[in-house]
Amino acid sequence: MLPVKLDHLQRLTDDTGLLEHAFGKIPRRKEGYSTDDNARALWLCIEWMRYAKRTNADEAIPLLCSLADKYLEFLIWVQGEDGRFHNNVFYNRTFEPEVPSDDCQGRTLWALAVASLDHPDERRIPTIRKVCQRGFALTSALQFPRGMAHTLSAAATLLTRMDEAQGDDVFVDWAKRELPQVVQHFAEHLCQLYATNQTPQWHWFEPTMTYANGVLPWALFGAYQVLGDEQIRSIAETSLAFLIERMTPGGVVRPIGNRGWAGPNHTSVWDQQPLEVMKLALASAKAFEVTGEVHYQAVLKQCVAWFYGENDAGQPLADPDDGGCCDGINEDGLNPNQGAESTLSYLLTEAIYHNALVEGGHSHGNHVDDAQLDAAKTRISRV
Repeated sequence: MLPVKLDHLQRLTDDTGLLEHAFGKIPRRKEGYSTDDNARALWLCIEWMRYAKRTNADEAIPLLCSLADKYLEFLIWVQGEDGRFHNNVFYNRTFEPEVPSDDCQGRTLWALAVASLDHPDERRIPTIRKVCQRGFALTSALQFPRGMAHTLSAAATLLTRMDEAQGDDVFVDWAKRELPQVVQHFAEHLCQLYATNQTPQWHWFEPTMTYANGVLPWALFGAYQVLGDEQIRSIAETSLAFLIERMTPGGVVRPIGNRGWAGPNHTSVWDQQPLEVMKLALASAKAFEVTGEVHYQAVLKQCVAWFYGENDAGQPLADPDDGGCCDGINEDGLNPNQGAESTLSYLLTEAIYHNALVEGGHSHGNHVDDAQLDAAKTRISRV
C-alpha cells in the first residue's frame, strides 16, 4: 500500500491526459492541458512504482501503470517530427500557439529518461526510449538554464545506469556516443553561470533566484557522478547550501515567493509555490545520494512537513484523504485551488522522500527519525 492517495490525480486525469488547473477540487476543463504536467505525472508514476516494487506494494502497480500509459500517450502525441514537445493544448485537443519552451523540453526528457529505466513493463520501454532519443536531438538548441539542467540530469542518469539497458544495443550505443557530450557541455555552462554571478555573499547561478531553483544544484550533482570533477561537486554543494539557507529561515521551509523572487538584499515571501518545495527535496535527495550526508535527509523531512502545516500559514496544503494539494500560500492564507502542478509537487515530494529512505538509507546506513512527521500526518487525517 502506498503512503499517499492518488484519487485527486485520477480526478484531474481524463482520456487525453492530465488537466492543468482546478477550481477547488474540480478540474477546470477550459484551461486545457500542459506537457509540463503530463511529464511530471509520468515521472510521478515511475517514482511510486519504484517504491512499490521495493516495498512489495504490488497492488498499486496496475493503477500506476494505467495512469502512466495516459501520460505517455500524451507525450508521444505532442512530440513533433523534429523531437520538440509542444507544451500547451486546448481542451478540444488542438495545440495552443506558443513559443517553444526549453523548460518543457528538459522536463519531458527527464521523465522519459527515468521511465526508460524504471518502467516495470519491458514491452513499453522500447517505445519510451525512441521518444526520448528523438527528444535529445534538440539539445543544441536549448538556451535557458532550467531546460539545460533537466536535460543534463536526464543524460547523466541514463549514463550512470546504462548497465540496466544492456541488450538494447541501439539505445546503449547512442547513449554512450552522444550523451557524454551533453553532460559535459551543460555542466560547463552551469558552472560558468555560477562563476559569472557568484560573489562572497551570493552563491548562485543568476543575479536573482526565481523559480524551480533546486534543479540547478541537482543537475550538477548528477554531472559529478558522470564526470568526477570536484569543482562541479563543490559548486553543487555550495549552491545547494545557499539555497537551503535562503529557503529555511528559522528551520521551517519558506519557498522563494513568486511575487518578487529573491536577490542579495531581499527575499519575496508570498505566493509560495509547492513546486519550489519539491525541487528543494529533489536536490537534497540527490545530494544525499552523492555525499551520504544525513543533514540532506533532514531537509527532505522539512520539505514533506511543509505540506502538512510546518509553513508560514500554519495550515496543511496537502489533503491526505485524496492526495490533492492547494496551489500555494499568500499573506491571506492558502490558495484553495488544487491544480496539477501543486498536486504533483506534493506527491513527488513524498515519493522522493520515501525513495531516499529506501535507497539512500540502505546505501549509507543513515536514517532520519520521522516519528514527528508521521504524527503530523495523523493529526491532519483526523481533521
